[in-house]
Amino acid sequence: MCALSLNAAVFDVKTFGARGDGKTLDRDAINKAIEAASAAGGGTVVIPAGTYLSGSIRLRSNITLQFDPGATLEAASDAAAYDAAEPNQWTQFQDSGHSHWHNSLIWGDGVENVSIVGPGLISGKGMTRGGGPQGAGADKTVALKLCRNVTLRDFSISLGGHFGVLATGVDNLTIDNLKIDTNRDGIDIDSCRNVRVSNTSVNAPNDDAIVLKTSFALGSLRPTEHVTITNCLVSGYDIGSLLDATYKRTLARAPDRDGPTGRVKIGTESSGDFRNITVSNVVFDRSRGLALESVDGARIEDVAVSNITMRDVSNAPIFIRLGSRMRAPEGTPIGAIRRVTISNVVASGADPRYASIISGIPGHDVEDVALSNIRLLYRGGLTLDQVAKQPADLVNSFFFRSSGGVPPREPFDTPEREKEYPEPSMFGIVPAYGLLLRHARGIELSGIQVGFIEEDRRPAFVLDEVKDVAFDRVNAQKVPGVPSFVMKNVENVDVHRSSHISDTHVDRAERKEM
Repeated sequence: MCALSLNAAVFDVKTFGARGDGKTLDRDAINKAIEAASAAGGGTVVIPAGTYLSGSIRLRSNITLQFDPGATLEAASDAAAYDAAEPNQWTQFQDSGHSHWHNSLIWGDGVENVSIVGPGLISGKGMTRGGGPQGAGADKTVALKLCRNVTLRDFSISLGGHFGVLATGVDNLTIDNLKIDTNRDGIDIDSCRNVRVSNTSVNAPNDDAIVLKTSFALGSLRPTEHVTITNCLVSGYDIGSLLDATYKRTLARAPDRDGPTGRVKIGTESSGDFRNITVSNVVFDRSRGLALESVDGARIEDVAVSNITMRDVSNAPIFIRLGSRMRAPEGTPIGAIRRVTISNVVASGADPRYASIISGIPGHDVEDVALSNIRLLYRGGLTLDQVAKQPADLVNSFFFRSSGGVPPREPFDTPEREKEYPEPSMFGIVPAYGLLLRHARGIELSGIQVGFIEEDRRPAFVLDEVKDVAFDRVNAQKVPGVPSFVMKNVENVDVHRSSHISDTHVDRAERKEM
């Protein structure tokens, strides 16, 4: 039978001794099938219906790992079943989980022309959800390092550990029609080029769903560029309830004490640049909003986001943050965010504490951002007095409470927190209910509609240390006696064709309300 498999370039793992009974460790048999296919110049390694208990599976070039219907690959709970994490001298510049690949259920290092396909299930319930080599075992479901021409298609992942998919330095990566229901990150694309993510659903209530990164794990600054994310769902349902289609919503908070995560994000690891990225036709449900974050020196440039819907948003619907955490080699300059377009976004049921936020830091502006055709409906119910007092029952963020800072007494003096981990909650309750814009220039907003469900007595828009900003066709729900705009230290601000406000040009103002 083995000779027949070799001649047919199809390698059934049962031919090599796999039992598929859910009790026998089938790791060695699966790896033998892969090695046989590799020795033959390539082929398809078939995992038939059954449950295959396994440790580390080592991919080789020119291999397709194919799951038949009814096939389950289950991660063993025995830590000895997994390969050790390889050494990496650069671990101080990113989370440890990003710095190692071999301590995974399935890993490929320097391979090419590799596919994992088929309607099977990969269960990671025997893996850890940590992020480092300390303590043996695996913390990643699929880990790929310095590979090219990789396809992941049609399978599902349950409880994927620290990462369902971690791709680092992978060129020509296609991810299509996956379902991932996991306890930490879903898909991390780190320092990769020419990537397509499509038709994929990721439920990740405790961490990010689909996230682009540029860590220093490879020992060099390598960009993530030429990326498309399209036709996807990201969510923060209870773990397991995406795959069983119950979509439960009982989880109130992620481990960082903010609401369920499950979003699309650029960052946080952001040493290298992000370029030429498009995100379109994505549904966010019971999750945090879209986040673009450069805090370690990255330049985020030429990004287009369109056709996004969000419901039950657990923090800012839109969060663009340029900071200076600088978890990067010494001498790395502060990064930049520019040439970003976000259009056709509808969000409802958003957390009222954080609004949407576009924020740089003193001396480093977010620049050249265009928002158009945006409709944001917040839950509302807050006041500026609450902003000034920052009561503990409204500031649940671990980041905010651990910073040691005293909340500002003047509600429009939002703290900078420029070196902290970037989350909307790092600022506490913000003084705007719709959009906080600060340390920014060259911002265009057109066709913007913001409102609230319960009366909110904060202005819709707060502008702080900004210049060259244009509002056109802005419709903001308003409470009598509360201004729509509060501006501090602004230059060249225009408001045209907007509700409640006559056309206005502000050449320069230290403080202005409209």
